[in-house]
Amino acid sequence: MSGTKTNAMRILDSKKVQYQTFSYEITDGKIDGVSVANKIGKEPEMVYKTLVSITPSKSIYVFVIPVEKELDLKLAAKVAGEKKLELLPVKDLLTNTGYVRGGCSPIGMKKQFPTIIEQSADQLSEIIVSGGKIGIQLQLNVNDLIQTTRSKLAKVAK
Repeated sequence: MSGTKTNAMRILDSKKVQYQTFSYEITDGKIDGVSVANKIGKEPEMVYKTLVSITPSKSIYVFVIPVEKELDLKLAAKVAGEKKLELLPVKDLLTNTGYVRGGCSPIGMKKQFPTIIEQSADQLSEIIVSGGKIGIQLQLNVNDLIQTTRSKLAKVAK
């Protein structure tokens, strides 16, 4: 891997958080979570995707869920204390988070948005999330991710 650090890595470094980096080939265009898990040789249950949602009042919430699952928008809204939320349109992702689709990390977004990690993560000691760039994944301790992103665990996936 080249010496370029992503913003997510710089933040983890500054907090002295241990993590492992995985890079994967992106030329085939397969950047969905299950393909990524296969490419880095990890169980899909360990690999989580970052989804960004928005409410009618324009509040943003971040959800980190297993790649094989879907975000349950009703549950997610309830957990966020909102009546309704929907996924942020891809065209608005970069402007709001500083990240692009397929390279959106829960760590190091432009602002600290309320972040909720799917409850099932508490069954894992380590979790894999995007490194903030397509082609890079980071594996770190679940509690370190919770502390770094100031997130909470809740059931939000189906």
